[in-house]
Amino acid sequence: MSKSRRETEREKAGKKSLVFIHPDLGIGGAERLVVDAAVGCQNLGYKVTIFTSHCDPKHSFDEVRQLDVRVRGDSIVPPSILGGRFTILCAILRQLHLILQIALFTNELASIQPDAFFIDQLSACIPLLKWLLPQPKATILFYCHFPDQLLVQRKSIIKRLYRAPFDWLESWSTGCSDTIVVNSYFTKSVFKQVFRKLKDRDPQVVYPCVDINAYAPDLEVAGLLTKQWKDKKVLLSINRFERKKGVDLAIRAYSQLPKALRKTSRLVIAGGYDPRVAENVEHHHELLTLSEDLGLSCSTETTVRGAITTDEDVNVLFLLSVPGDFKWVLLKVARLLVYTPKEEHFGIVPIEAMLARTPVLAANSGGPMETVEDGGWLKNPEDVDEWAKVMFGVLTKEASWINAIGEKGRKRTEMFSRDKMADALAKYL
Repeated sequence: MSKSRRETEREKAGKKSLVFIHPDLGIGGAERLVVDAAVGCQNLGYKVTIFTSHCDPKHSFDEVRQLDVRVRGDSIVPPSILGGRFTILCAILRQLHLILQIALFTNELASIQPDAFFIDQLSACIPLLKWLLPQPKATILFYCHFPDQLLVQRKSIIKRLYRAPFDWLESWSTGCSDTIVVNSYFTKSVFKQVFRKLKDRDPQVVYPCVDINAYAPDLEVAGLLTKQWKDKKVLLSINRFERKKGVDLAIRAYSQLPKALRKTSRLVIAGGYDPRVAENVEHHHELLTLSEDLGLSCSTETTVRGAITTDEDVNVLFLLSVPGDFKWVLLKVARLLVYTPKEEHFGIVPIEAMLARTPVLAANSGGPMETVEDGGWLKNPEDVDEWAKVMFGVLTKEASWINAIGEKGRKRTEMFSRDKMADALAKYL
C-alpha cells in the first residue's frame, strides 16, 4: 500500500530541526499563526524551537507551554523609547541582538543544528543570519503577514524620511529569504504592488489555521454566563485594541439599534491588551469615551469572574486579554461575531467563530473575502447602517435561522485545519 502524503511528510520531518524567530510572542493574529505552525510542525515530527525577544506566560496562548520557547535579545534594547516612539527601530535592533546572541556570542544555535527557519513579521535579521550560518546553509522561509511599511501612518515629511530606510531594509531583507510565503491571495496581491523590486519572486499562499479539535468550551461556565447575563443576546467583537482594527464601527452600529433591543442584548469587545503598548491603553479609553458619548453604558473587566458578574444594565462590555478557554465560551454564547477590520490581511478570528458555529459579520475586503463565504455577511465598513441592519436581523430572527448559517460556517472551517497548514508549510521547509 502506498504511503499517504502526510506519512511521507512525517518521515521527512522526523529528521529535521525547525527554528522559529518571532519578535514578541504575545496574543494576536500573527502570534496565533506562529503557535499553530509550531505545534503543527511539531506534530509532523519536526524538532521545534522558538526564539523570541519577549514572551510573558500570562500574556500568551495556552499552547506555548508545550513548545520550546526561548527568550533572547531582550537585555539591551527596550521595545520602544521616548514614550512609545521608535518601535520599528527598537524591534529590528532587538531581533539583531537575538541573532547575535544565539549565533555568534554563544553556540546555542549551532547546538540545535537547524535544518530550516521560519521567520515572520520582521525580515531584518535574514541577511545577518545567512552570513552567520555554518555550511550547509539551512532553508530560510519568511512568512509575510502583510508588508510592515503599510502598517504605519506617514502624516509628516519627517515620518516619511524616518521610515524610508526601514522600507528599503524590509524589501531587501525579505528578498534574501529562500522562500516567501503569504497568508492570503489578498496579501499576495499587495506584496506584488509594494515590493516591486522583488517582481521575480512568487510568494506561495499558506492559509493560517484553527485547531478544529480545540473548540471545547466549558459548558458549565457558558451556562453560568448565560444565567448571570439573564439570557442577553450577545454580539461579540474580538480584536487587539488598535485603531486600525476599526472596533468603533461595532459600537456605532450597535448604538443605532432600538433602545428596547439594546436592553436585551450586549456588545462584548474582547481582545489582546498589553499595558506596555501605549496605543492599547489609549484606544481602550477612546472606545470607552465613544460608547459613553453615544449613550451606551459600559464597563471594563480583566477577569473571567468580573465578566460573568457584570451588571445587567451594561450595554458594552470591554474584556482585556481574556484567556483562550473563555474566548471559546464567548464564541459559544454569541449570536454574531462582529469583525470590523477593513482590508485585513487574513483574519483568524472569523474562522474561530465559524468553528464555534457563530455567524460572522465582516468587512467586504481583504482576507474575509476568502474565508467567510456562506458563514455570514460581508458589508462595506463605511456603511454603518448596513452593519446595524445585520445586527438587528440576528437579534430578532429565530435561532434556527442563525443555526443554519452557523452550520455552513462550521463546514467551511475544514479547509483551515492545523494539519493542512503544517502539510503546506512542510513543502517549503
